[in-house]
Amino acid sequence: MSNPEKVTDVKQFLTLALLAALAACTRLQEVGKAPAFSAPENGDEYYAMTSAGLPYRSRSGPTGTASLWSGARSSLLGDRRAAQRGDILTVVIEIDDKAEISNSSGRKRSSSDKMGIPSLLGAPQAVDTMLPDGASTADAVNAKSSSSYQGDGSVQRKEKLTLRLAATITEALPNGVLRISGSQEVRVNFEIRELLVSGFVRPEDITRQNEIPYDKIAGARISYGGRGQISAVQQPRYGQQIADIILPY
Repeated sequence: MSNPEKVTDVKQFLTLALLAALAACTRLQEVGKAPAFSAPENGDEYYAMTSAGLPYRSRSGPTGTASLWSGARSSLLGDRRAAQRGDILTVVIEIDDKAEISNSSGRKRSSSDKMGIPSLLGAPQAVDTMLPDGASTADAVNAKSSSSYQGDGSVQRKEKLTLRLAATITEALPNGVLRISGSQEVRVNFEIRELLVSGFVRPEDITRQNEIPYDKIAGARISYGGRGQISAVQQPRYGQQIADIILPY
């Protein structure tokens, strides 16, 4: 190997070592510190609540000027359900799903072939003289084969999750459907529990209690997880993750 090639290999090795050291330094800065919260000002909720919303249209219709009851949202009989960008509603997540699938399949096949010419105007006997010892056209072909397959599989899943989360309307689409987005973070010692939800809802599906069940959310994206010391320990190391991808066995 020529000297320029050696210099190139050394540079590449030093570059990789420097990148690994920088990554390690970044992780070392988190030692002894609790995971930081995400800034709420950076999300869609804060933007929706601080920007100008669309003109509110009351569901109850216009109210006569002589009526004792006002149709405004702040009145006693006003509709306080979320209806425009920046409004807040409660998402109720009650997942109790159970699935059980069991499959079994089997296959079996056997075959046998036999062919010979014991007599044909003396031709087999003439051919037998030219064949090796023990060979005969009387039993020229004798083949047998068999195969068998048996497969069993089962899937059992059970998920139960009960959560409540405040979400914000981030956009009112032209057809009246509302886009919502919500996030929640709770820190316990050195672990953060994070809950995210987003999707599209119809205004008429929002209850009088200003709540929307998760099964009424179209395109629902619900994420429940955590980050911190415990979550980091439960994850395989980077080297192991790379080895799982590269190794063929």
